[in-house]
Amino acid sequence: MERREHARQIIENMVHRETRAWDEQDVNALVDLFHPDMVWPWPPTVLDHDPTSWIFVMGRYDRARWTQGWGGLFATHSLVHNRREIRKIVVTDEADGGFAVVDIDTLWRDEQGRDNHWLGRVCKVYTRISDGNWKLIMHTGALAY
Repeated sequence: MERREHARQIIENMVHRETRAWDEQDVNALVDLFHPDMVWPWPPTVLDHDPTSWIFVMGRYDRARWTQGWGGLFATHSLVHNRREIRKIVVTDEADGGFAVVDIDTLWRDEQGRDNHWLGRVCKVYTRISDGNWKLIMHTGALAY
């Protein structure tokens, strides 16, 4: 199989693995996908397309901190639905990096009945690391297009 197509399939499978981790609220499966240098900027709203307004909620990846953060979400919220559709996957010519554009519609509800709705388009950036495995190294927050 051609290297780029193989890399594209790996990225597609990683998107599906991440979706399952959210569906199953499996914090370890989720954080296993992340590169140690992972960053995740968030727009304040889904309409803030200009990155000059974006923020970092959790800072650079730290397994313990991120496990605690996502575990806290899972402990206090129920997943109402989690719909994801891959729109595009792009792989570098060298088959060592790529990104997936994914439309997400993920609705969480807390114990008081308040909704936390992740709705929009995200970009997930992947890198092949030195041992040949792939990791998610950057992710944008959801934006409405």
